[in-house]
Amino acid sequence: MPAFEAWSHQYAACETFFDAYVTCALWSSSANTCEGDDRPLDSFDCELSNDALDVMRADCDRFEAEAGELIDEANTSSRYGADAQAGHDFWLNRNGHGCGFWDGDWNEPAATKLDELATSFGECDLYLADDDFTVEVM
Repeated sequence: MPAFEAWSHQYAACETFFDAYVTCALWSSSANTCEGDDRPLDSFDCELSNDALDVMRADCDRFEAEAGELIDEANTSSRYGADAQAGHDFWLNRNGHGCGFWDGDWNEPAATKLDELATSFGECDLYLADDDFTVEVM
């Protein structure tokens, strides 16, 4: 594969991973409404702050740098593809949501290694800022 094609493929994989990570983060995180209901952040008309995106991007880049070969070799059974499933599972796994790399979509021994790596990042929480428009990372 020529160098540009290899870079292009790697860039697309990184974007797919990051998009899935952010989508999962917004879907699985919630905030209270004025009515006192808890709703997923992806149901609000809000945006991630630049600082939140920077933190999330840095975590994703570091995870992918350490886990890229495992993701490529693990042969996930996901219909969404390895990169999207990995981004989704990284968010869920690191935050202890009860599913992630270990729940059967990834082959061993990669599943255990990916689980351990994701867990080592610690939890990351999102919250809706006081302006009710901006999502920040805690």
